[in-house]
Amino acid sequence: MKKLILGLLAIGLTSQVFSQVITLPEIEITAVNYKYLNAVDSEDMDFNVKMLEEKVALFDLKNSDFYLDEYSTYEVRFYIPDGKIVAAYDGNGKITRTIEKFSNIKLPAEVRDAIFSRFPGWALKRNVYRVTYNQDNSRKEYKVILQKGDEILRVKTDEKGYFLREVHL
Repeated sequence: MKKLILGLLAIGLTSQVFSQVITLPEIEITAVNYKYLNAVDSEDMDFNVKMLEEKVALFDLKNSDFYLDEYSTYEVRFYIPDGKIVAAYDGNGKITRTIEKFSNIKLPAEVRDAIFSRFPGWALKRNVYRVTYNQDNSRKEYKVILQKGDEILRVKTDEKGYFLREVHL
């Protein structure tokens, strides 16, 4: 038993003698457009919208095929079947402004609850989500078309569910 314990102790101490120091190559971390993500992100947002907005924020302009040092701004378009984002980047890859449009997405709970509490019995026919972002502010709007029998109602709200306009068609 004594030999077994001494043997394990010897193996444990000698294995540390053969450890190696590994140096890793330098890793370049690209700057992410956190200001843009903070302005447009919402916890209860549709997955496809979040995915495309993250792609816009993580886009590496300087390593793209069309990047040239002589231009000061770049316009890049991102598409998915449900929407699109047109983003303007400065020469350093920072987002200066975006225009976003998505159709028939899952509405956030605040917007959905506000609409259906004000218009009970109405059914959601379709919706459009629009975002305009620039470095100073962002604006999010939902245009929703509701239907109840033969009646059609067009409603416009902001991201908090405050009603901006409603029109009976």
